[in-house]
Amino acid sequence: MLQPHIQLDSLDARAALLPGDPARLDRIAKELTNVRELAYNREFRTIEGTFQGMKVIACSTGIGGSSASIAIEELHNLGVNAMIRIGSCGALQKGIGLGDLVIASGAVRDEGTSKAYADIRYPAVPDTELLVACMMHAKQEGWEYHTGIVHSHESFYIDTNAEEEAYWSKLGVLGADMETAALFTVGRIRGIRTASILNNVVVYGQDTSESIGSYADGAARTAEGERREIITALSALRGIAA
Repeated sequence: MLQPHIQLDSLDARAALLPGDPARLDRIAKELTNVRELAYNREFRTIEGTFQGMKVIACSTGIGGSSASIAIEELHNLGVNAMIRIGSCGALQKGIGLGDLVIASGAVRDEGTSKAYADIRYPAVPDTELLVACMMHAKQEGWEYHTGIVHSHESFYIDTNAEEEAYWSKLGVLGADMETAALFTVGRIRGIRTASILNNVVVYGQDTSESIGSYADGAARTAEGERREIITALSALRGIAA
């Protein structure tokens, strides 16, 4: 059945990468063979390819949990049962460098989408096997990564943003994004295996432009972080499919 937002009616792949940015699919495509574009509607762009014999798709979700949940639900309707978010985050702890990977072991549900699905007492956590597979691949490669809780929030521009960051930082939360809590919550409820790998693009205590500008190679570091999260996600999905 044709899915109204992602504009697909069937899929062969059972695993998916979920970037936010449609342009990120061009970088994902470089790691795949037999790539073909399937659809592009609104923020939802989808490609299909093969990684080490495994068919996989990548579908962009736009910004925020609401649009991400639409992609998650419609992909699941077409048989996708394992999904890894590959996004970006801003660090909430010192010592997390530009381009470091933040692999989420849980998420603070401080956004509206997950609350629409379940009471706030319901935990937002990834699939254990996928989480471990992501960590193991990053470790094997010798890449800098951090595992812990992330804060999924609703908006970048609230007046109390600095206070919010300080509060969650004090509680040991590693970074902030907008989609991980929705992915984990919807995934658990629908029986989808999920994980979230975030590429750090903001050093704690600085805004994005200041953070990248403070390093001569800042853009190169975040670009390399993006490449690493793509490969880590693909390898983790391949590992659990083997």
